[in-house]
Amino acid sequence: MKHSGKVALVLALLGAIVVALMLFGARLGLWEPLTGFGLYRSCLNPLGLVILVAGLVALISSLIRREKGEILAAAVAALVGLACLTPLMMTTINPQPRAAPIHDITTDMVNPLSFEVLDDSRAGARNSLAYGGPEVAAVQAEAYPDIAPITTALTADDAYQRALTIAQDLGWDIVASDAERRRFEATARTSVFYFADDVVLAVTPLENGSRIDLRSVSRVGKSDQGVNAARIRAFQQQFRQ
Repeated sequence: MKHSGKVALVLALLGAIVVALMLFGARLGLWEPLTGFGLYRSCLNPLGLVILVAGLVALISSLIRREKGEILAAAVAALVGLACLTPLMMTTINPQPRAAPIHDITTDMVNPLSFEVLDDSRAGARNSLAYGGPEVAAVQAEAYPDIAPITTALTADDAYQRALTIAQDLGWDIVASDAERRRFEATARTSVFYFADDVVLAVTPLENGSRIDLRSVSRVGKSDQGVNAARIRAFQQQFRQ
């Protein structure tokens, strides 16, 4: 087929745009994060396979015809298709362990922080902000045994100001802050799919410093795929620097 390489390349470029919309459509306000995630899970592999096959067919055809320009276009198309299939290949070669079936992570499982401003009416929320109790705590303790409060020699006021600055640097949207009580609530979003997780942080004075507790809760999904624990770790690492 004449111009098969260019046709395959156009298909690949359109496919790349579709994949970008799956990943970032929610950020653009096109749909809810779950919609983009659902499209990604159901459509990425078939789309990648179609692009890869079209690119390979065009590549073979162009090689037979010895059309240099078409060969390059077809090769690029095939590479785009292969890139789309890379997540499937990676999980097949190196399956990742299943994440814990929880979406609420806290540094204090005995007396978890409560949300006072954010509530179950927050946009797109399907999960409650009420803590799940001992069952959730037991799963967290087994899956994320390193999650614990931060203790620091900083005064409570200094620790609170540092925590607030770090949260803003991490891109969290501060919903409410109370400097007098040294606590704030915020919403953090994932860079891909734009899922929203809600965070509450409080600083408690100690005799020789202070203690910082956090709790991070996903708005949707039974499992957070480890995102909330990773968020708390990232905050703690930056705080300790």
